[in-house]
Amino acid sequence: MGAAHPHRSTWVDAQAPPAAVKRAGYTVLPLAVLGSIAVTLSGTAAGAAEPTDRRDTVTPGDRSLATAAGAAAASAIRQAAQPAPETYTVRPGDTVSGIAAQFGLRTADVLGRNGLSRESIIHPGQVLRLLAPSAAPGAPAQPAPAGVHTVVSGDTISAIAARYGHTTDAVLNANGMTRASIIYPGQRVALPGAAAPAAATPAAPPAPAAATHTVVSGDTISAIARRYGTTTDAVLGANGLSRASIIYPGQRIVLPSAPAAPAAQATPASAPGLDAEQVANAQLIIRVGRELGVSDRGLQIALATAMQESWLRNLDWGDRDSLGLFQQRPSHGWGTPEQVRDPEHATRAFFGGPGDPNGNRTRGLLDYAGWEQLSLTEAAQAVQISAYPDRYARWEAPAAAWLAALG
Repeated sequence: MGAAHPHRSTWVDAQAPPAAVKRAGYTVLPLAVLGSIAVTLSGTAAGAAEPTDRRDTVTPGDRSLATAAGAAAASAIRQAAQPAPETYTVRPGDTVSGIAAQFGLRTADVLGRNGLSRESIIHPGQVLRLLAPSAAPGAPAQPAPAGVHTVVSGDTISAIAARYGHTTDAVLNANGMTRASIIYPGQRVALPGAAAPAAATPAAPPAPAAATHTVVSGDTISAIARRYGTTTDAVLGANGLSRASIIYPGQRIVLPSAPAAPAAQATPASAPGLDAEQVANAQLIIRVGRELGVSDRGLQIALATAMQESWLRNLDWGDRDSLGLFQQRPSHGWGTPEQVRDPEHATRAFFGGPGDPNGNRTRGLLDYAGWEQLSLTEAAQAVQISAYPDRYARWEAPAAAWLAALG
């Protein structure tokens, strides 16, 4: 589960060229300028080493062109670039520097307008802002009308605040957050002056008779069964499915005619910074680990790894063929696509050991002698083989808090 490492390109600057010459109604550029333009037009935007092999990565920006030849080349690129739209939807293979070059923009500007750093990750389907909101030159940013911002991948509270003309603390206070709070794609963040968005109220289970559930991305039969207070086998039987069956978004799943009494009377479990979906996946990781006899340290490592790899969500996409909670790759022996998207299978494979569903095809945490003496980063990296292993460490303290709340 490693990542490709794009190379870094550099601009080749010639010495300052002599002035252009007018001949027979045409402007003849000196050879040095033409050569510089040719090099620039045929080059690839600067790139950075990718993080994990799960998603595309934001790459370092283009270097400024200091010489006259470089300036002429940059002008030629801007003239050839397409007019920049206000927003752009990321496609497979895109990088921020490549998108910026396509529309004659500076990479640094695109990063700043989206609250991204040079190490941020972008992914297909993500919407990037290319143009700054229109305002008179030098005029201060005007606060947007009170409302709500829906978080997209790469957002930070400080970037959201700057975009709408507020301070970071004002946005944090409007949402009852602290600087340690975690935001995630799809979350609604209230802007100052608006009430904090109420948490979505789970829909009441439909009537048992002939009731159905429409599958959405990320659903599993076991999760659907839990939601409606029934069992996985009962849902499989009601739909003529087996544990090897594949479900897909838009499919209608018939619910058993006599589901068990819902357990909604109990207060739902919660953990700091996690929503209901993330809590459910964290609980599953903890339960499977307990069944396997994994120590609290191992559970903490698994929770931190899953948060870094998938935001503790059972993703149906990733870089190349990476899928699921731990972004495991079927092509590397971690199971079929259906298996790696089964949270329980993926979790057991991550822990490995005698109960590893992959046998000897992959190595999990318990397969590494002395893993409990390793740092969290070293232990997670032993299993995941990430291009950016240090990123696991930032989830060490939150993972301990989640384990204390849920485990």
